[in-house]
Amino acid sequence: MMNVLIAILAAGAALFGFNMLMGYRKGNITLDLDQRHQDLRKQAEDVTKELEKQGKEAAYKGNGFYVIDGIDYAVRPQNVSMGGAALQRTVLIPVSKLKKRP
Repeated sequence: MMNVLIAILAAGAALFGFNMLMGYRKGNITLDLDQRHQDLRKQAEDVTKELEKQGKEAAYKGNGFYVIDGIDYAVRPQNVSMGGAALQRTVLIPVSKLKKRP
């Protein structure tokens, strides 16, 4: 019985950790773009277009920062392996949630 409980807790912790790593947190915006980007400007254009398609008001401020519906966001690009192919995921994190460094 104790082994089952430990297995359930371990699976729950693994799922929680995976979701945190992939950017699925409250307030974050996660986008999977159709193509990979090496240039931050081109990625910014595609992210802005995708957000506008979703009905959000978006503007790129530069240096990886956006204003989306009046809230400041910072971009965190991720490369995720899905079925052997690399997918580029863009996670936008509210600046208010970023940890302040002393």
